[in-house]
Amino acid sequence: MTNQFGKVNQLAAADSSSEDEHWMQRALARAKQAGQQGEVPVGAIVVMDGQCVAEAFNQPIATCDATAHAEMIALRTACSVVANYRLTGATLYVTIEPCTMCFGAMLHARIKRLVYGAAEPRAGVVSSQLQLAGRDFYNHKIDVSSGVLANECGQLMADFFKQRR
Repeated sequence: MTNQFGKVNQLAAADSSSEDEHWMQRALARAKQAGQQGEVPVGAIVVMDGQCVAEAFNQPIATCDATAHAEMIALRTACSVVANYRLTGATLYVTIEPCTMCFGAMLHARIKRLVYGAAEPRAGVVSSQLQLAGRDFYNHKIDVSSGVLANECGQLMADFFKQRR
């Protein structure tokens, strides 16, 4: 796993890999649900104090809402559950590297840690394109771990788009 600067964080990887895989499996289940409904298969889970407080999948087509990405829905739900717009201490698990909108929402929600599966080379802004997690102009930093179940997450996307073409 890598941190927001692309460096391997071996201690964090050893401590959290099993837990990270558990939650990523749950995010993958939500992503599969999205794919079954014709949505791009992305799933997200918000975890606080070892408990899932929200889970979601992409729904922009079904809801006619361009902001209905898995991460956005999970963040909105989690904020409602904890009755606070700040999710201090929370970890967001998402199957694919987030876009600009979703990363911005994570910053505003004060997500402590982001764990994502596969990179998104075209629109991912954490490591693939803009490297936003490593920028020093934000007043909040998000710890990032990437590559958790990356093969499974990436394959789900590849299979979905292969079927559509």
